[in-house]
Amino acid sequence: MAHSTPPPGGETPDEQIDPATLSYAPPVTPGIEIQTHPPGFRWRRGRNWFFLGLLYAGYYLCRYNLGIVAPEMKQELNLNNAQYGAISTARDGGYAVGQFVNGLFTDGLGGKQAMAVGAIGTILFNVAFGVTSFTGITWMLVAFVILRLGDGYMQSFGAPGMVKINTSWFQRRERGKFAGIFGGMIQLGAIGVGELGKLLLLGFSIAALGIVIQKQSWQSMFFVPPAILLIILVVSWFNVKNHPEEAGFSIRHDDDEHNTDIHQKLPLKFVFRKIAGNPMAWLNAGAYFCTGFVRRAIESWWVLYIAKQWSADKQSSEYAILVWALPISAFVGSFGSGLLSDTIFKGKRAPVAALLYTAETAVIAASVFLLGYSSFAGPVLAVVMLTLISLTCNSTHSIIGTAAAMDLGGRKMAGFALGVINSFQYIGAMIAGFVLGGWIDKYGYGALFYSMLPFSALGAGIMIYIWISTRGRDVKGS
Repeated sequence: MAHSTPPPGGETPDEQIDPATLSYAPPVTPGIEIQTHPPGFRWRRGRNWFFLGLLYAGYYLCRYNLGIVAPEMKQELNLNNAQYGAISTARDGGYAVGQFVNGLFTDGLGGKQAMAVGAIGTILFNVAFGVTSFTGITWMLVAFVILRLGDGYMQSFGAPGMVKINTSWFQRRERGKFAGIFGGMIQLGAIGVGELGKLLLLGFSIAALGIVIQKQSWQSMFFVPPAILLIILVVSWFNVKNHPEEAGFSIRHDDDEHNTDIHQKLPLKFVFRKIAGNPMAWLNAGAYFCTGFVRRAIESWWVLYIAKQWSADKQSSEYAILVWALPISAFVGSFGSGLLSDTIFKGKRAPVAALLYTAETAVIAASVFLLGYSSFAGPVLAVVMLTLISLTCNSTHSIIGTAAAMDLGGRKMAGFALGVINSFQYIGAMIAGFVLGGWIDKYGYGALFYSMLPFSALGAGIMIYIWISTRGRDVKGS
């Protein structure tokens, strides 16, 4: 391809920078069909994806563990909801900063390497959290906040690394379905940590092997999950490749057709300017901020909510159902939204997200009324409404934070694109920790549903705007 001199004043509407050469190239033609993959490619991609997804699920074993042990930890340490929420907010704060910074670093470091760094850091910070709880130091709450902050920063290497790798392995019109599977691996971690918490905190036996495990303290959830993550990390390292070329394959990317040298690294300054200067990145980030609050409100508070509001502890049928219902509904929503986006809407994300936010708003509004004012209020209805909210909020989580970010960044800039968008999700999540905890202390657990309503409605408004403003045009991230 011939290199041309950029015109004074920057890009013109009919030209774009080719990321591989930093020269000018014709705009990508929209609507390129998925190419037939070479023999053996799908099997190798499936292997890559399995171990990569397993590693990310391991991250979540060390992320959701705090929410699972919240009742036991609060009781032993005499914490109120605001103090517990502060620990959760610290992790989300570290994650928000880390997403923005580490997303940029991941594009230079490589996805596999970034995920390994994050996993090692997560293991160390979780173990340190568990050890600190035994010390009895007077400033233990402060120590917990600092440790969870560091843990959040290290965990923020995971999503950019994972998405960067899979952007190389999936074409644009395959990425919605991938985003759904990505959400499924998150939920695998959620199921795993829920069941693991129940087994460790209540005790269990395996009669066939004569194994009896006595009831463990809540601190065990900061030792066992990191051990599992370490094993997964070692196995994954020998099976995951950053891009198809490392495994001897090459595929054509419809949104990156001029980029032929995957090994060439783009200058970080260039990546920052291209993504941070794209208004579509910030609009998606704004919507994701709203998803972050709703999603974290469910994840951090559901165990406490059913225990305190409906007297449903870890031995109850409600807990047993939600451990599975929340992740399964989230996976169904994630995969369904991605499939709908890839097929019916031909790779467009905004229409599906707009519909999902609208449905989520309606479900939350119904929850406020039915659980707060109707004669149907009770633990069974609470299980139903929490499941429906999980279905809708995790659908928008995967389609915006994963599929749209991949579309915006392409395989050379997907890490930072996801970092920008995902950092805003965790700013929203921060509010769902300390601030929401204070609201619950003051107004009761009904505040859980009231607080989610304005965030969901705002997310719907942003995505409707993107949908309307980009109709008939092929705009990345829409």
